[in-house]
Amino acid sequence: MNKYIKIAVAAVLILLGLWMIIFTREKGWGIVVFLLAAAPILLFFKNEYILLAFWQLRKQNMEKAGEWLKNITDYKNQLHKTQYGYFHYLMGLTQAQDHPTKVEPFMKKALEYGLNMKHDRAMATLNLAAAAISKGRKQEGQKLLDEAKRLDSAGMMTDQIKMMKEQLKMPTMQKHMHNPNMRNRGKFF
Repeated sequence: MNKYIKIAVAAVLILLGLWMIIFTREKGWGIVVFLLAAAPILLFFKNEYILLAFWQLRKQNMEKAGEWLKNITDYKNQLHKTQYGYFHYLMGLTQAQDHPTKVEPFMKKALEYGLNMKHDRAMATLNLAAAAISKGRKQEGQKLLDEAKRLDSAGMMTDQIKMMKEQLKMPTMQKHMHNPNMRNRGKFF
């Protein structure tokens, strides 16, 4: 649903509540209609599909979260601009297990649009670091890991950061693939 339709519904409910209070003297029902007008206003700023996707992520159900996010066809018309970053963030998280190569553009867009919570920015940065390390860009991966560590003030991702730093220390075989003598090189010769 377009975000401006929600505001129009809220305006109609507010006008109906005023009409009930002033002209029909039904103050109780007028207050109830005013309270009902708060729902579309809330859903203007916090999209219902993003809320349902977060709920499914909390239950560790990535497939259902992805299904809810697929209902957002045109994110610029359906979401408030503060939700653009979270849309891309959730899209990246839902595709992280099945398509790890598609995660990097989503997380970059999420950080460009902005994420409100510090731990969300840390998770997005950690995913970008993982993508950089897997592609062999160790310096970029190290910078992103340091930034993720700085953003993770609660210490929720300490183990993941430590594991990725261990991966940085391991040599990559891509450097030696062009030299046929290095492929079969043993430990002692």
